[in-house]
Amino acid sequence: MIHIKDHKTPYLFDPFEFLGPKRRKLLDDSWAGIFRDHVRHILPVELLAKQFSSNNGRPTKELVAMMGAMVLQHMHDLTDLETAEQFAFNIQWHYALDITGRSDNAAYVSPKSIWSTRYIMTEHNLYDPVFEAIGDELCKVFEVDKSLQRIDSVHIFSNMRHLGRIGIFVATIKKFLSNLKRHHEREFDNLEQELRDRYLRKQEESAFSMVKPSESAKTLEMVGNDLFFFLEKFRSDDKIPAMKSYQLMLRVLKEQCIVEQDEATGEKRVMIKNNKDVPSDSLQNPSDPDATYDGH
Repeated sequence: MIHIKDHKTPYLFDPFEFLGPKRRKLLDDSWAGIFRDHVRHILPVELLAKQFSSNNGRPTKELVAMMGAMVLQHMHDLTDLETAEQFAFNIQWHYALDITGRSDNAAYVSPKSIWSTRYIMTEHNLYDPVFEAIGDELCKVFEVDKSLQRIDSVHIFSNMRHLGRIGIFVATIKKFLSNLKRHHEREFDNLEQELRDRYLRKQEESAFSMVKPSESAKTLEMVGNDLFFFLEKFRSDDKIPAMKSYQLMLRVLKEQCIVEQDEATGEKRVMIKNNKDVPSDSLQNPSDPDATYDGH
């Protein structure tokens, strides 16, 4: 069910009064004060709310805070784990996002929930209206004349979708390696330990839980090359290519990548497709290959 806090009705008692006047002034003069006063209330949270049921299922995390956390994650270039920590403990984040409760329900979000929210936003291209709304509002606040903007010099792209695509690669490779270990233990043991550990560590220990938005493109290229490596390594095997998890990797390669071959050397190179070139019915969840994204 949808959970959106009423941020418009003034508080009878100031929930941040405990800070005292000096620390409160520091907050008001910082980025947190600007975000609270000028950004939080114009976030197009209704677009995110459309992706949830209004009367069925468990309550969502407070959606204004979640959409705001997506913006702050990219603003500060944080990993999902770092974002969860800031959401839980950083008073500037609480002030900016109007998190006034002290319970886990109000001031805690799991890295998985952060990934899920980003995934929904990227699949429905919500980062574009978020960027436009914030940009327009801040231009008014700081009296920026957009007519003087050099359009040919603007190169701003969101890393949100990159982070979501990394998750698809990682989950697919992890599924393959788990099945390989179960059914073809000798071939699994012959793989480099570092490569195995990269995908089979626990989620909280995984290197991919520490990917920052600024590093997402490089990481996406790495996981694409890893997936292609596994496909090529076992392509000539008698049994492994028939595994469903191997076929899922083939599907991800086809949907997410382009394989180019150097005419001179014959060497193959994996190129990651642009976000707009990935089909809408591409694999979303390796555990449910038939599931696509229909907005419900």
